[in-house]
Amino acid sequence: MNRLSGKVAMVTGGSVGIGAACARRMVEAGARVAIVDVHDGTGQELAAALGESARYFHVDVAVEADVAAAISATVAAFGRLDVLVNNAGIAGPNKPTHELTEAEWDRVQAVNVKGVFFCTKHAIAPLRAAGGGSIINLSSIYGLVGAPDLPPYHASKGAVRLMSKTDALLYAADRIRVNSIHPGFIWTPMVEQHIASMGGDPVQHRRETGALHPLGHMGEPDDIAWGVVYLASDESKFVTGSELVIDGGYTCR
Repeated sequence: MNRLSGKVAMVTGGSVGIGAACARRMVEAGARVAIVDVHDGTGQELAAALGESARYFHVDVAVEADVAAAISATVAAFGRLDVLVNNAGIAGPNKPTHELTEAEWDRVQAVNVKGVFFCTKHAIAPLRAAGGGSIINLSSIYGLVGAPDLPPYHASKGAVRLMSKTDALLYAADRIRVNSIHPGFIWTPMVEQHIASMGGDPVQHRRETGALHPLGHMGEPDDIAWGVVYLASDESKFVTGSELVIDGGYTCR
């Protein structure tokens, strides 16, 4: 129950799905958590449900000023920062590369890549002040393998994977560990919207998507949240620059 006792974490995209599960499980493990998102209603409700151990801050991770202000507010509220979970992300349009507009491409990179950059950039000083910490970047199975859809999303997740390794090397001397997590299909609002965009019978699409995983089904947000708790904890003190693949066996092929 006290795996994260005394630690302060920030979770981006923390209002729903994987982010919300991370916030819940980290608070249960003893952490205090700043939930940052653009979905204010659900974010505020979650923070209220988690009590004094949580705060909600409105943040567009693609806006550097928002990120800097939220990290400062987190330190002001809780006194320190030990863990950053870069979870915020968008899927973007499901079009082939030659049909994408520059604006469509840029928006996905702004949230999924630049957002990780901004959050990491502004977290380094408080993590150093805390004597070290853990940065956990949510990549994807599509940071490891390709698929014939969502080109901007896949490109962004490949970037996050290598950003994690670069920062692991840059900040190891500061005792700041940086790792990436690579989920398979997890039943979240993002995946639900992706399946709906395919047209046809969404129940059948969900079944077929689940069957892509050797375990035969999609994952749940908690499957990822428990991985985040591990990487946030001192149990993973010798783990940096690594890829934690939680994908039901999807990438075994």
